[in-house]
Amino acid sequence: MAKWYVSAKRADFAAIGAKFGIDQVTARIIRNRGVIGDDAVNEFLNGKLSDIADPALLKDGQRLVDILAQKIADKVKIRIIGDYDIDGVMSTYILVKALKRAGACVDYMIPDRVKDGYGLNVHLIDKAYEDGIDTVVTCDNGIAAIEEIAHAKELGMTVLVTDHHAVPFEDIKGIKIYKESKADAVVNPHQIECSYPYKELCGAAVAWKIVILLYRKIGIDEKETMDFIENVAFATVGDVMPLTGENRILVKAGLKSIHHTTNIGMKALLECCNIEAENVDAYHFGFVLGPCVNATGRLDTAKRALELFLCDRQEEAMRIASELVALNDDRKEMTAKGVETAVEIYERDNYEKDRVLVIYLPDVHESIAGIIAGRIREKYNKPTFILTKSEDGVKGSGRSIEEYSMYEEMCKCSELFTKFGGHPMAAGLSLPQENVEPFRQKINEYASLTDDDLVPKIHIDVPMPVDYVSMRLVSEFSVLAPFGKDNPKPVFADKNLRVSRMWVVGKNNNVLRLSLISSYGTPINAIYFGDIESFFDYIRQRFGSDALEAAQRGRFNNIVLSVVYSPKINVFRENESLQFEIQYYK
Repeated sequence: MAKWYVSAKRADFAAIGAKFGIDQVTARIIRNRGVIGDDAVNEFLNGKLSDIADPALLKDGQRLVDILAQKIADKVKIRIIGDYDIDGVMSTYILVKALKRAGACVDYMIPDRVKDGYGLNVHLIDKAYEDGIDTVVTCDNGIAAIEEIAHAKELGMTVLVTDHHAVPFEDIKGIKIYKESKADAVVNPHQIECSYPYKELCGAAVAWKIVILLYRKIGIDEKETMDFIENVAFATVGDVMPLTGENRILVKAGLKSIHHTTNIGMKALLECCNIEAENVDAYHFGFVLGPCVNATGRLDTAKRALELFLCDRQEEAMRIASELVALNDDRKEMTAKGVETAVEIYERDNYEKDRVLVIYLPDVHESIAGIIAGRIREKYNKPTFILTKSEDGVKGSGRSIEEYSMYEEMCKCSELFTKFGGHPMAAGLSLPQENVEPFRQKINEYASLTDDDLVPKIHIDVPMPVDYVSMRLVSEFSVLAPFGKDNPKPVFADKNLRVSRMWVVGKNNNVLRLSLISSYGTPINAIYFGDIESFFDYIRQRFGSDALEAAQRGRFNNIVLSVVYSPKINVFRENESLQFEIQYYK
């Protein structure tokens, strides 16, 4: 059973509420998100695009633009090389459109996930050289391509890097020695010498800032760069960047823009996903539209997604968009089967004792290993590696929990890998097939995870009686949006809620509705989207089968619950009412 924790951060919530015209509960949630001080609160609530830093602060930003402007003037061939995920597609789109607007002779290349792998490689450099390309511009990649860029320079090519990933380094006796690139300019806010104040930009945001500098230099109205703000927002959410500081401002602006989008491809994708443009929020970016774009890079080629956004004919856009949606449906089905197989192996092969899960699924497409790892991690709350068979051995992806630094632990058995990389929460690796079982054994031998580490932790914003919740308060929570990484939807907790009735609804019988009564006698409507059978089993064990049957019939029973909940405003036939979505119970 998960442990519940209440955020205990302190501040004068009454004073913050009075100053900014918000409820004390809203003020407390903002403090829970790490926002401290009047200026930071004001930016969180009211931040505008005019508040973000000048892109000229980016190290090498002006140098890159100076070189690029000269290349455009010289009419040399320029190639954009992006990445096969949503951030790479949006970055490439922004640069291709902007450079064409600036008069550049430009084309693009997005690597194939399986054939080419991530980012620049020697093959792509050689192909560019054969094609007579003078200048390569990277986006959402390039910072780690030290050898590949050196090769391009030996061929006499110009290389301009725009990226947002960590700068590679070697650890020599505890000292980080950062690797130096031979690129003609490198723009990445993570560089130590970079004075840009906000470091968590996605690749598309970095590309967009370069476009601002380029337009500024060659005399195109900077207002035209706002044409790309929806793409920046889409990539920021889709690449799971923190929705803090500048990213919040960019995503807010991008959502306003997409509500009136003029991009034919985006309109087509919205239509194929049955979403009205004016209703798009961060959820749709992250969980509906984004996966359709990412599915092309996983199962086909991300060039299809890029072609969608570059498309200028509605009929063609609808055709491509429908293909993207179908690919994502295939990806969902493949993922579900992969998860099911992984669970079978876990239960069959004595994985309960493993602190770190290493599960080999040879028949799973390598592009969805990371998604499956994430699902298994969520189910068992254990660091998880899913390995798949590839052309040259075994490839895999890992997803971790907060208590386990995945990359550091992998370094302890690095001799088993032919290639690996990552960070505390996720990793990728390649290894010979004969090393699969040794990897499982060693990574578990080194793991120092305790039983407590493996217990899921539920973080509660405020222990708040349901009686305190009002329509006005729930409406006010909209100032906390957009929600996503590092800014989750607020959750609350209450106890001693009596069940007066519960019943299953939905065409698939997968939704549980409950009538509850608070300790103050207030009746409330609640809903639960989780595992209903597990919920019923818990009620039987705790209160007895008779109590469960009585509750299902709307009769008196002895069931009393504590719940973690999220309040919402439910609209049914133009009537609004409060609804409490139960996240967890005990």
